Amino acid sequence: METRMMDTSSLEKTPLLDRTATGAPSARLLIAGVLLFILLLLGLTASPPSKATYHSLFLSLGDNATAARHLFALTRSPHVAGTPANADAASYVRSALSAASCPAHVASYDVLLSYPVLRSLALSPSPPPSSAPATAFHLVQEIYPGVPYADAAAEALPAFHAYARSGSAAGPAVYANYGRVEDFANLRAMGVNVTGAVVLARYGKIYRGEIVRNAAAVGAAAAVVYTDSKDYSGDRWFPDGPGMPPSGVQAGSTYRGIGDPTTPGWPSSAGCERLSAAEVATSGMTPGIPSLPVSARDGEAIQRSIGGQAAPHDWQGGEGAPVYRLGPGPGFLNLTYIGNETLATIENVCAMIEGEDEPDRYVILGNHRDAWTFGAVDPNSGTAALLEIAQRLGKLRKRGWRPRRTIVFCNWDAEEYGLVIGSTEWVEENKEMLASRAIAYLNVDCAAGGPGFHASTTPQLDEIIKQATKKVQDPDNFSQMVYDSWVNSNDSKLIGRLGGRGTDFAAFVQHVGVPSIDMFFGGGYPVYHSLYDDFVWMQKFGDPLFHRQVAVASIWGLVALRLADDEFLPFNYISYALELQGSTKTLEDRALGMPVTFTPLYRSIEELEKAATNIDKEKKALELEVGLVGRRKDLLKVRELNDRLMMAERAFTDREGLFHREWYKHLIYGPSLHDDYGSNSFPGIDDAIEKAKSLNTSDSWRFVQHEVWRAARVVTQASLVLHGKFT
Repeated sequence: METRMMDTSSLEKTPLLDRTATGAPSARLLIAGVLLFILLLLGLTASPPSKATYHSLFLSLGDNATAARHLFALTRSPHVAGTPANADAASYVRSALSAASCPAHVASYDVLLSYPVLRSLALSPSPPPSSAPATAFHLVQEIYPGVPYADAAAEALPAFHAYARSGSAAGPAVYANYGRVEDFANLRAMGVNVTGAVVLARYGKIYRGEIVRNAAAVGAAAAVVYTDSKDYSGDRWFPDGPGMPPSGVQAGSTYRGIGDPTTPGWPSSAGCERLSAAEVATSGMTPGIPSLPVSARDGEAIQRSIGGQAAPHDWQGGEGAPVYRLGPGPGFLNLTYIGNETLATIENVCAMIEGEDEPDRYVILGNHRDAWTFGAVDPNSGTAALLEIAQRLGKLRKRGWRPRRTIVFCNWDAEEYGLVIGSTEWVEENKEMLASRAIAYLNVDCAAGGPGFHASTTPQLDEIIKQATKKVQDPDNFSQMVYDSWVNSNDSKLIGRLGGRGTDFAAFVQHVGVPSIDMFFGGGYPVYHSLYDDFVWMQKFGDPLFHRQVAVASIWGLVALRLADDEFLPFNYISYALELQGSTKTLEDRALGMPVTFTPLYRSIEELEKAATNIDKEKKALELEVGLVGRRKDLLKVRELNDRLMMAERAFTDREGLFHREWYKHLIYGPSLHDDYGSNSFPGIDDAIEKAKSLNTSDSWRFVQHEVWRAARVVTQASLVLHGKFT
């Protein structure tokens, strides 16, 4: 608390102390002394502003000019992980955090990254030994007229698939829609032979690494993945509109593991144990066939070369597209990709504001920095928002605010390569600390890619994200709050769940069991992972006035402040139990008529609901007790209750992890077996049902029952943690 001393020099010049004035000087001096004492006493005993007052002040400090300035600095050049440009971006983030009174440091790791050396793709109108000339594709994203970043754009890496198998392949073209398991099953049902073919599939629906894996599983020689105009271009393309230009290509990783490929399950620290390149290649986590990403223009050219029966209606392209056919051939593709996989240094930038009362309890805010090109939306709109939060909190500190618990800022590296390499290495290195001390992890990648707020959480945090959005003005309609537009959106489900591994929350939720949130404005945006995701696109279409980035920073920061400052953690496990009841009913319906009972899981969820209700009553009683007898009474009781709320999420993890996916420890939320972007509740049960439906043997359904029991056991453990007493 600051003590403001009164300036007494002016008192000597007032009539009260004027010895020539009427009355006894000693009496006047006595009165002045008493007044001065009272003023000093009031200054010394005045209560500091409440935490809620500081939270309101935080919301008033949003600055779209600051967000724009940070984004402009971060997106001046392409900055792929492991390059000097990304190291420069790390230096900028570190300097910005330090300038906001958050001293920052770098946590470095040496990890296996992949870079393109040679790419080629040629199309012949018919297979050998035809003498018809082949057309070689340029595989270049065209620089649009008037681009202010022409020189920097020329520095961008050619669009490629990270960790793609090096080699050459040739074969007739076969169209496989989105490359899902069901798409290849449909091809088989329609009599289309994919063996030895080069598969043409379009982006969307599932992770690109799964597209390539699925193609390899049915015997394809290679895969070409393109951005279909129907899904990405819209009515107008950039720079005249927001859509992907005809030459635009979506780059990205095809690695199916998580973290550094050479250190699966342990941190990639200096001098550590590593898998060899051969062991990585045979792990099944990298593709077994070569692949390339191509543009809508090139994809359409290949489509025109394919004959055979017409594809189903929902496999067709948009207006003006040719009729999509299945093949194989007669168009014949010859593909070559050579990559360089090498150990490179990545840099996570971390900073913290130490808690005043509970410095050993951590609220972590995270965003990644590396990008395939300029990264204006993904991820640096989130980076700019993170830095804006740090600056706002720096201003609060100058006005006397101190958090109850420690706030940690993390700017991750190499997220794009392995879907979260930098954060995974850090989590694996700090696993035990996080397991015993982390309150929550709050993630933002694409802060702003268009209108519309979206959030995904672990369910105990549903209410806090709703409360925060009720206090932040809608950046697209100042007459209402974000919550108002959010609940009136067309989303079938207001709040999503964190089962996919699409970004940096994965290691926190699915490996350690830390309550988490991911949030953003805009959803999918058409120039994703292309050369056109730059500052100009953001200014024109993503967030023209940078109000959306400020709104995300306000919601993100307010949630962090509540988690860091509230005496009682604002967790609600009653909503968690209700969510699990619904998820269980969905799984039960899928196994209807099969020799499986979900009774053990329903019973454990009932116990969870009772435990959640009891701890909620405990919290209310303790709040009343603290309010009646004084703030400092029973602080240990408050701490113990908060620890139960914090640790209950950890109880949903199992040491053995998911079957054949042991790194994923969380039995409630995890990625779909056939889509790393997809999110499943009870992923172990879901995987087992899928397999049992395919095999339909007594053993396969018995394994489903085993997974039901496993899930029931972790839910029971969470109930015991909330109760806080031995059986």
